[in-house]
Amino acid sequence: MFIIGSYGIAVFTCVLTMICWGSWANTQKLTTTPFQLFYWDYGLGVLILALIAAFTFGSHGDVGRSFMADLSQANGTNLGLALISGVIFNLANLLLVAAIDIAGMSVAFPIAIGLALVLGVIINYLAQPLGNPIFLGFGVILVTIAMILSANAYARMSKTSGNKSKLGIIVSLISGVMMGIFFRFVAASMSTNFITPEIGKLTPYTASVIFACGVVLSSFIFNTWMIKKPLNGKPLTGVSYKNLSPYAHFVGILGGAIWSLGTLLSLLASDKAGFAISYGLGQGATMIAALWGVFIWREFKTAPQGTSWRLTLMFLCYLFGLILIVVSKVA
Repeated sequence: MFIIGSYGIAVFTCVLTMICWGSWANTQKLTTTPFQLFYWDYGLGVLILALIAAFTFGSHGDVGRSFMADLSQANGTNLGLALISGVIFNLANLLLVAAIDIAGMSVAFPIAIGLALVLGVIINYLAQPLGNPIFLGFGVILVTIAMILSANAYARMSKTSGNKSKLGIIVSLISGVMMGIFFRFVAASMSTNFITPEIGKLTPYTASVIFACGVVLSSFIFNTWMIKKPLNGKPLTGVSYKNLSPYAHFVGILGGAIWSLGTLLSLLASDKAGFAISYGLGQGATMIAALWGVFIWREFKTAPQGTSWRLTLMFLCYLFGLILIVVSKVA
């Protein structure tokens, strides 16, 4: 199977993860489809990309175990961990998509994913302590400051929106907590040596596929609930998934595939970077999403005077926080 050969390439891979995780939500902006219907295709896209990668890059090469060989030797505990990880992520991500629907990308992402980064780095570092804890710690602090600045900027813009403003922040925070937890489960299911994987453990390609199965299967519970009891707006009635246009289906599948690619790259990078760093760098997606929200979708164009410097400081805190996380591995 294909694996990553050096820390430098792992960092570059994490940057690609960052771009994927921070950009997939743009596909939701490209369609008027209610996010609950969009999400069926999104989950399908996650699974399709994982399967394509598993039967190509995960099945050819001179190192590690091929996908089918790895799947056949995996024990039930590790398969269960990867599946549970997909379930936890799916609920977190549905809440994130709902928060985007309520508050916009430049708000939901910095709050939810910023919090997820903080929790994810701490949890994964405690499980696998790779990297300088001082550099990691200061990087996490800067990301936390950036998250607070984002929430403050949104509050300034949304003073007239009352309960909706509060709801957007609350949903983002709940999503962030769950998003910070899911990665530890899939990480625990995987071998830490991809060249000679441990017996019973999973390689990144197998973990990615089982994880995607957890996403798709749990959608029948979580997404069905969101259709009947949405957090924002009225329940969906008279709108059918099968009546969506081919374009709408394509956009949803594309969004899932983009996110799934980022996840696989993060799992592959963990071999050289460690789970804390690979996850932490990937969650720099917050900065990418905020850039999309501020400069492309113009979500802060009506913000009061004094908001722009907060957004600038937010970007700087994220940037230097991510740099410290990268440096922590070699410091």
